[in-house]
Amino acid sequence: MTQQIVMTTGATFGMLSVIFGAFGAHALKKILTTEQLQSFEVGVKYQMYHAIVLFVLGLNHDYTTNTIYWCFTLGIILFSFSIFGLVISTAKGKKLRFLGPITPIGGLLLVIGWFLLLVNIF
Repeated sequence: MTQQIVMTTGATFGMLSVIFGAFGAHALKKILTTEQLQSFEVGVKYQMYHAIVLFVLGLNHDYTTNTIYWCFTLGIILFSFSIFGLVISTAKGKKLRFLGPITPIGGLLLVIGWFLLLVNIF
C-alpha cells in the first residue's frame, strides 16, 4: 500500500467522522434516545481514532503493511458503519438486524490490526 493511499484513507475517514459526529449531535439528537446517541458516538470515536492511526502510519510507512491497512480500513467500515446503520434503522423503527453480527467482526479486525502493528514494531 502506498504512503499516499494510507494517508488519504486516514484523512477521508477522519473527515467523515467529523461530518458524522456533527450529524449525530445536531440532526440525530432529536430522534435518538440517549442510549442510541451514545452508541452512535462510539462509532464516530472509533472511526476517528483509527483514521488518525492510518494517517500516522502513512507518515511513518516503515510500520505499515497491506494487512494492517486492510484490517484497520475494513474494521472501520464494518464496526463503525454497522453501528451507524443499526442506530439509525432502529430509530426509524426498521432495525437492520443483519448488521448486528457485523459489528464484532469489524471490532476483531481492529484488534488484529493493532496486534499486527505491535508485531511489526518488534
